[in-house]
Amino acid sequence: MSNLNIDSIKNQTYDAIVIGSGISGGWAAKELTGKGLRTLVLERGREVKHVTNYPTTTKMPWEFEHRNQLKKEVVDANPVVSKCYAFYEGTEQFFVKDAEHPYVQEKPFDWIRGYQTGGKSLMWARQTQRWSDFDFEGPARDGFAVDWPIRYADIAPWYSYVEKFAGISGNKDGLASLPDGEFLTPHEMNCVEKYFSQQTAKNYKDRHIIMGRAAHLTNPKQIHYDQGRASCQNRTICERGCPYGGYFSSNSSTLPWAAKTGKMTLRPHSVVHSIIFDEKKNKATGVRVIDSNTKQMTEYYARIIFVNAAAINTNLVLLNSTSHRFPNGLGNDNDLLGKYVAFHNYRATINAEYEGFLDSTTDGRRPNSAYIPRFRNLVKQETDFLRGYASGFNAGRYQHEDRNGMGEDLKNNLLNPTYNNVWSVGSHMMGETIPKASNFVTLDKTLVDPWGIPQLRVNVDYDDNDVKMTKDFFEQLSEMYTKAGFKNIRTNDSNRTPGLDIHEMGGARMGKDPKTSMLNKWNALHNCKNVFVTDGASMTSTSTQNPSLTYMAMTARSADYAVKEMRKGNL
Repeated sequence: MSNLNIDSIKNQTYDAIVIGSGISGGWAAKELTGKGLRTLVLERGREVKHVTNYPTTTKMPWEFEHRNQLKKEVVDANPVVSKCYAFYEGTEQFFVKDAEHPYVQEKPFDWIRGYQTGGKSLMWARQTQRWSDFDFEGPARDGFAVDWPIRYADIAPWYSYVEKFAGISGNKDGLASLPDGEFLTPHEMNCVEKYFSQQTAKNYKDRHIIMGRAAHLTNPKQIHYDQGRASCQNRTICERGCPYGGYFSSNSSTLPWAAKTGKMTLRPHSVVHSIIFDEKKNKATGVRVIDSNTKQMTEYYARIIFVNAAAINTNLVLLNSTSHRFPNGLGNDNDLLGKYVAFHNYRATINAEYEGFLDSTTDGRRPNSAYIPRFRNLVKQETDFLRGYASGFNAGRYQHEDRNGMGEDLKNNLLNPTYNNVWSVGSHMMGETIPKASNFVTLDKTLVDPWGIPQLRVNVDYDDNDVKMTKDFFEQLSEMYTKAGFKNIRTNDSNRTPGLDIHEMGGARMGKDPKTSMLNKWNALHNCKNVFVTDGASMTSTSTQNPSLTYMAMTARSADYAVKEMRKGNL
């Protein structure tokens, strides 16, 4: 019997375990296997294989039973996920339905999730900007929250490393606030977007309108062909899964790359219950996993563990990883785990019209937009709110189709659309929210989910800083629009619930001091140094940039460190 036990443990032992297969988990798998480690990747959802399991990716509108609209009963049963712009008949298979993984909203919070191989990397918006020292130094400069333990110089080489592999399109814009990267050919602005960029440069010294930077293969390099990927076809239905691999996802890129090494074991339907801590060894030794179908628990073992379950679920796993040494969650001596959760404020939009360039219109599709980098409170504090905001910008002159008539008359009407006599322009705000102890997640003491794990309680909300920032966005963008000659300017505060930005961060923040942070400069738990957190939970502040590129770079950097330390015998 004892030999059977030993064999069983041996078969469940790896060099490394990665929890989650999304953007950061995929990178952890690629880096660890690439360095020779036998790596177990645990995904709580089903397996989704690249191309094979994208059932709607080539469907035409008329092939959908409900013309790509959600049925009323689906919307009624899913008040949270149905708010997401990317959730529709062609994508509903990739989203977690409200009843599938319940949680408690102490304050309204729309938790958007994707439980399958690749996680939300299948449905993400693919915007990829680097952080700058303005972002990493933000907390130290204004004295709010804790100082980051790293600076731009620490992560810059890793940005370059992941950009080359993932494939990022963009311009070399030469902005200190938004460092340039290793770019493929950029997408192109249309004439009104270029006009607004020129007008902004003429009217302001510190404000810029640039082409967005996006994880799309505009002109693939050999490294991308080696991954089996091809050029983006500008179909703009990316959230259905791309059979060309034209945009970066774990499914098309990092996971297949890891699989080619022969070192990766991918185990779907694996809900991580908790991380096992050995008090004698003073380190983590493995994870407890519940099979999502059979509900059977199994333990797996490894020398290093990467937690990449996405920010909120990573907090849940760590909080549920209790022991005599850590009764409040793994590494949680300072009682900060689950606190200082933050997000991006997307609730403000501004729209207008422009009467110029009526001899031109747009043609085709573009999976990207123009971008306005942050310009508020960069060098010094200049407003009555902390930090700042970035914004998207797009312009279009849209067709109107006459659908009256029948037969040949209808056909002629559809083939000869008319165009608006003005251009429509618009921006959305992406504001940096301030991490606060009052924004937190914790475990419910009585309610459990379908796998017997405590449900998460979410207490996250806006504050006065967000209100002031939103007001400033309206004022500043209205001024910029007015100076550019845009008319009929309309502002809208949707008051959308936190979470719908899908950029939740924090709860296990990085920092220099174990008393005020959970992770060190290598993304390892201060009090359990062989456990690494490199997804959104690790973020000390949110900046204004889309966060996924930073997760990728941090993961590659941490994996490199972890393997070196393991080989030295330090982990």
